Amino acid sequence: MPEYQNKNTENTHYTTKIILLVEDDAAIAELLVQMILQETPHHVFAVPDGPQALDIIGNVKPNLLILDYWLPTTYGTDLYDRLCAVEGEEQIPALMLSVNAPLEEIRKRRMAFMKKPFDVDKLLEAIQTLLV
Repeated sequence: MPEYQNKNTENTHYTTKIILLVEDDAAIAELLVQMILQETPHHVFAVPDGPQALDIIGNVKPNLLILDYWLPTTYGTDLYDRLCAVEGEEQIPALMLSVNAPLEEIRKRRMAFMKKPFDVDKLLEAIQTLLV
């Protein structure tokens, strides 16, 4: 489970938060990690699938979930339900990223949604909004 800590001190007016990123495409995951580390003061834990996300949630208390919808072992919405079923994690804000996903299922869970490919500035804005 790779943990990435931001060394960026320019954004000290923000409180450092923890983001759990679940993305099975290694290139997209690396892009997201680098973008978050360069543009925010937050820490990122990146995992490629649902089982690893469930393992990490016992040790890490994320302030935000960023989930791909199409994961190898489950859908992002099902993983969100399982992550939020962990005691103390019921109210984690989440951002779903996908080329194609069932928007009604995402809305029902009150998750934010952004279509891939995404605009970097809009994604960063969504992350900051969800972490407030």
